[in-house]
Amino acid sequence: MTSIGPVNALYPMPATLVGANVNGKPNFLAVAHVGILNHGTPQYLSIGLAKIHYTNKGILENKSFSICLPSEDLMVETDYCGIMTGKKTDKAALFDVFYGDLKTAPMIRQCPVSMELKLHDVLDFKTHDIFIGELAETYADDGVLTDGAVDMAKLRPLLFDRSFRDRGNACL
Repeated sequence: MTSIGPVNALYPMPATLVGANVNGKPNFLAVAHVGILNHGTPQYLSIGLAKIHYTNKGILENKSFSICLPSEDLMVETDYCGIMTGKKTDKAALFDVFYGDLKTAPMIRQCPVSMELKLHDVLDFKTHDIFIGELAETYADDGVLTDGAVDMAKLRPLLFDRSFRDRGNACL
């Protein structure tokens, strides 16, 4: 084995679109670092967002957020949500937005899979907020299901691979 330093080797990861209502309007942010904290019931997921993001305010205000899984077909829209700020741009206008039982976690109908989460806890780091959400419900397009479960081959998730950026290539 060769030591290569403290290099995160957990790539590629699925790119996601995280949704929250901010000032009463839906907003989406591209996020590639989503964590699965457990597989039991209730199930908890985490996202880490830099404190500068507009979306953080909405998650804190509404105590809810969504995690939507775009397919490869949404590469342009996902990239746009990653480079534009919701402070100046209505990114929700790109999508057909819907709400589930929580009523405050906007989701994207064009994403084959969307999950709504109730905010469970926030870990407050100097530069980032780590939001831990309790999974409330998952919505999936019938076309990505096999025997009632999400089939990643059918989903064709958009993948984020930072190692490509580190080598000078595109990351989405």
